[in-house]
Amino acid sequence: MDNKLILLKGTLLLTGAGFITKIIGFIYRIFLSQTIGAEGMGIYQLIFPIHTLCFALSVGGIQTAISRFTAARASLKDEQGARDIFILSGAFSTAIAFLVSLVLYHNASWFAVHILLEERCTSLLKLMAFSIPMGTLHSCVNGYYYARKKMSIPAASQLLEQCARVGVSYGLFLILTEQGLPITPMLAVAGLVGGELISMLFSLIVILWDYQKQDYRLKNLRSPGKALKEILVFSFPLTCSRLLVNVLHSIESVLIPGHLRLYGLDNGSALSVYGVLTGMALPLILFPSAITNAVSTVLLPSVAEQQAIGNHQSIRRAILLSVKYCLLLGFVSTAFFFFAGDFLGLVLFKNEFAATFIKTLAFICPCLYLSGTLGGILNGLGAANQSFVLNTLGLGIRIAFVFFIIPEYGIQGYLWGLIVSELLVTGLSLYFLREYFS
Repeated sequence: MDNKLILLKGTLLLTGAGFITKIIGFIYRIFLSQTIGAEGMGIYQLIFPIHTLCFALSVGGIQTAISRFTAARASLKDEQGARDIFILSGAFSTAIAFLVSLVLYHNASWFAVHILLEERCTSLLKLMAFSIPMGTLHSCVNGYYYARKKMSIPAASQLLEQCARVGVSYGLFLILTEQGLPITPMLAVAGLVGGELISMLFSLIVILWDYQKQDYRLKNLRSPGKALKEILVFSFPLTCSRLLVNVLHSIESVLIPGHLRLYGLDNGSALSVYGVLTGMALPLILFPSAITNAVSTVLLPSVAEQQAIGNHQSIRRAILLSVKYCLLLGFVSTAFFFFAGDFLGLVLFKNEFAATFIKTLAFICPCLYLSGTLGGILNGLGAANQSFVLNTLGLGIRIAFVFFIIPEYGIQGYLWGLIVSELLVTGLSLYFLREYFS
């Protein structure tokens, strides 16, 4: 099949799955906002910096390495080598995930009190720890199938995960309601773990069947030491980059409620505002990114493949088309969210803050959607250092706004920081890819 048709088919498939997933997730967030409340949403959102940090440590750079090296070997007709990449990377990444999960479970209280500054997160972190190995294995399988351009597998696992998450949470909600027990953020974490469990089982069954069908034999593994070294050399700086980025993101997330208190809000109000921003407004703004995320995911292995065979023009065309359509989507989304912000915030979430946040965040849409796609292209080209610089700089700007602007202007100051950071990151992404524009 022509490479353009493969890219188009893969993008449409992932976009469709992404939209369905986001619609389900959007309805799910409305459900959560009405069951655990804005403060509960804030507490639930607080655990995600630790969640993403654990995943960055376990699989951050390795999923990208799987996509890149599997695609490169497949383009050179090295099927055995392509399959070896997943076995080595998946085993290594999952082993790390089990260790990370164990450390988090036994030190959940310390992380809650000293890092998140919220003791109520302890039980949430303990339960969340079980999802780390599940999500890691699931991510490795997705990375392999992205490289093989079999987008139906990641798309199906994405839908299954979201449906299982909602199903588990709703089932638990019915049980708690029937027994007259309080509804807490633990409801959402249970859904998170349930979703990861189902998607992992599905991914594991599919890839075991795939390898068995191709009569793959582990004893035929070629030069495992050399291949693993190649994987680690590529993934280590990318993992370090994502770790640092996630550490900075964790600092940012913890600082926001604290600096809102400096602005004059009490603890409950600060958590509520944080919950509305991160649990209601931002997910809505990110809704159209189902398209750009799909484009980014499909482009990463494709760009790696074209780079391996030296096809400069194909990479250039992919970048120009990405810029064109991401900007078009971004400007349309800006207009929609700005003019419909009041309706969306007040009718869907029944929250005035959500309406204000949506209207302000509307202006980051063009840069937000474009920067994600350009980041995927940079990773596909092996530009780990540039990705590190961009992510660190963007978060550094946002943290500076948290430190110096929020105490003076409240949460509005953080929204300004988001706009400034996205403008800068997008501009620098285009600069790093300038050789492909001539």
